[in-house]
Amino acid sequence: MTTTPKYIFVTGGVSSSLGKGIIAASLAKLLQAQGYRTTIQKLDPYINVDPGTLNPYEHGECYVTDDGAETDLDLGHYERFLNVATSQANNVTTGRIYQSVIDKERRGEFLGKTVQVIPHITDEIKHRIQILGNSGDYDIIITEIGGTVGDIESLPYIEAVRQLQWDLGENNALVIHLTLIPFLSAAGELKTKPTQHSVKTLMESGVHADILVCRTEHQLSDSIKTKLARFCNVKKEAVIQSIDASTIYDVPNLMLDEGLDKVVLEKLALKSDTPDLKRWNEFLSRHKNPKSEITIGLIGKYVELQDSYKSILESFIHAGAENEVSVNVEPIHSAYLNEGNVAFKLEHLDGVLVAPGFGERGIEGKIEAVRYVRENNIPFLGICLGMQMAVIEFARNVLGLEDANSSEMDENCKHPVIDLMESQKNVVDKGGTMRLGAWDCTLKENSLAHSIYGTSAIKERHRHRYEFNDDYKKQIEEAGMKATGFNPETGLVEIVEIPSHPWFIGVQYHPEYKSTVASPHPLFVAFVEAALKFKNKK
Repeated sequence: MTTTPKYIFVTGGVSSSLGKGIIAASLAKLLQAQGYRTTIQKLDPYINVDPGTLNPYEHGECYVTDDGAETDLDLGHYERFLNVATSQANNVTTGRIYQSVIDKERRGEFLGKTVQVIPHITDEIKHRIQILGNSGDYDIIITEIGGTVGDIESLPYIEAVRQLQWDLGENNALVIHLTLIPFLSAAGELKTKPTQHSVKTLMESGVHADILVCRTEHQLSDSIKTKLARFCNVKKEAVIQSIDASTIYDVPNLMLDEGLDKVVLEKLALKSDTPDLKRWNEFLSRHKNPKSEITIGLIGKYVELQDSYKSILESFIHAGAENEVSVNVEPIHSAYLNEGNVAFKLEHLDGVLVAPGFGERGIEGKIEAVRYVRENNIPFLGICLGMQMAVIEFARNVLGLEDANSSEMDENCKHPVIDLMESQKNVVDKGGTMRLGAWDCTLKENSLAHSIYGTSAIKERHRHRYEFNDDYKKQIEEAGMKATGFNPETGLVEIVEIPSHPWFIGVQYHPEYKSTVASPHPLFVAFVEAALKFKNKK
């Protein structure tokens, strides 16, 4: 433990999508495994206040924290690696920075001064960066700066880092620059020039990279490391190779082999020890040496982009390892699913998950998928919109309410078995106005949910506007679908099950947000187990 928190800044160069979040999370894992209280925060240069209003095609999934923050998907990686909850303070956007500064200006807090990028915007960024450090809860704060060095929108963040390094003093802050070493197949060579230019661009902003992490498809030779050290003003041991890995969960061990944690701790004047990765490596061993394999169908409308369902895919990895099962997730686009092809597309599956989402596109395909798995006793998990589709399908095909629907899809439907929450009816703004964050849920005893969780009281994260319509609860329950989880304050239905089905459960919340390497989510663990049993019976 340290008396003064230390700061690590992770910047990116040459190209985007190099994996700053994974490198930051892997380093944090190594530091945490040596006893340092570590957290990670993400600074996003876009002007949206948060990613809550962004299309998944634009930015991947929107991750939600316990305190209801809609955040970048990298926070999911942070939580999955560290098994420590993040919060609103762990994700800051340019939109939030400017909104805060403009609000202060409107309140007259700048005493008539001209409000400028420097010092007002950079001061706000510095303040946000240090909130976690000032809490006293952490020894080391890793700050990932989104985008690529040289981007216009990243400049205020780089300037804030320059100022903070000066303010914090020697041994209290360092910069890791993640960069790309491309391989030119025609020449058969790895090229260092793009990295040299990227480091030079960073230096022109007054920031010196203390450590280079080099993404590469091929091993970096000793001579390339020496060349990079010489041209980029870093020690040779501070040139770290980050070679392509078969899974992101290999990266902490790869960074350990490269000595990233040792170089970091030496530069921060902190004691270095051997990280305790026993539990992590046990997970990796189970993940890489499965005893069986299952195929789960993921029914959604953003399946072309895996980042849209990132937390769900990672939850299957955690649950698969727990069951020593390799989970093959087969994406199925709900917009192209119908009564004519549903059997062909689903009959070979061992389980089906109907994914969350918003809007009308693809919902009839989701409903058709639910009907097929219900009638054919295939294990089913519905999440958020997936749970709502299960209720609609049951109302239509079992209760006989042919025009049952959600008022989200059809405002004038005769039987809105899913309806807008009363608290949402007068909401105009779209951003940050849904039912968000962790909410309590009480489980009925003798239910499938209760047997899975092993308790009557749980807390899960939400992100939605529409709910199970209580007016139809009695009818639906009498027909065989049971409500088995409720919010204790509002009475809103959180979980539905069909007891006559071998394994059928829909949840209004997002269990995938809480699954980590150290604590795989019980719902996913039980779902994978049910799918394996189903496969073995076939």
